[in-house]
Amino acid sequence: MGIEAALANNDMFLCTTLQKAVNWGRRCSVWPMPFATACCGIELMATASSRYDLARFGAEVMRFSPRQADLMLVAGRVSVKMLPVLQRIYQQMAEPKWVISMGACASTGGVFDTYAVVQGIDQFIPVDVYVPGCPPRPETLMEGIMAIQRIIDEDGLPPSSGKRQPLQIAIQPTHDVKTQPVPLTVGRS
Repeated sequence: MGIEAALANNDMFLCTTLQKAVNWGRRCSVWPMPFATACCGIELMATASSRYDLARFGAEVMRFSPRQADLMLVAGRVSVKMLPVLQRIYQQMAEPKWVISMGACASTGGVFDTYAVVQGIDQFIPVDVYVPGCPPRPETLMEGIMAIQRIIDEDGLPPSSGKRQPLQIAIQPTHDVKTQPVPLTVGRS
């Protein structure tokens, strides 16, 4: 009927390494820490909804305590006054930890080219995956989380180079931008 029928045969066995088993467990149970400050936070909430079902990737458990999270999702603009809070939360997260910079504001400051908005969080905390868009679609964020899962599969236990370095992967949008259906005209034609 199910797995019980397959396990009824006693001559079956499985070989793997401890590193692969631990990385599989980590990949299938990523716990995000949302740091959502603007409109990207709405898209982050939409990604966790039933329509996109982030639970199938094992990342539906949003943790609001940095000691229980291993993936930080920075969604939206970060002001200079919020930066120490962001850095403190990042430092409180347990190793190994990963960071996704979601949206144009978190990655480059977006349209807010002012002294009060940080022009890219990667100047202050290491970023593993950049998710582009203003705001990015939920599918693009899910692609970013799957990129983190691929990173986890490849990481060693501990990393062979000592401290883990951020990979700074930029996700490409998975949707095609369509032109407007009706051209706009002013006056009589």
